[in-house]
Amino acid sequence: MTGYSATVSWKQGSGPFAGGRYSRAHIWEFDGGAVVKASSSPEAVPLPYSDASAVDPEEALVASLASCHMLWFLSIAAKRGFWVQSYRDHASGVLAPGPRGKLCMTTVTLRPHTVFTSTKAPGAEAVAAMHEEAHDECYIANSVTTRLTTVPTFEVSE
Repeated sequence: MTGYSATVSWKQGSGPFAGGRYSRAHIWEFDGGAVVKASSSPEAVPLPYSDASAVDPEEALVASLASCHMLWFLSIAAKRGFWVQSYRDHASGVLAPGPRGKLCMTTVTLRPHTVFTSTKAPGAEAVAAMHEEAHDECYIANSVTTRLTTVPTFEVSE
């Protein structure tokens, strides 16, 4: 079993805490040394109590799903001998009432676009199969109950 951790830090600023008039801006620190500005979404907590330039938990969940999927896809493509030149995913999520009436991430859609070199490129069926396998293997996708949809595109670069 492997464990993972992150440190989430927040400090009260100069404003009052009572009445919800405090900053939601905080810091995420990861074991490799990365430090990320985080905050509540300005849609959940209005400005100036949120930091629109920071990553919010909802965005982080979408990015985590997209990142895990990409890493699996790249490893599968490499094992099959395909040459990936680039990969970009414009992923999105929808926060809506779930089955229990509570707000939750009800849908995440991945839109990966992969560019393969013409040296060794797959066809559309092989790309779809690799994305399906990546979804099946993704630790994060296997950890959430959110319906996750993948809508991949690809191209071959000459």
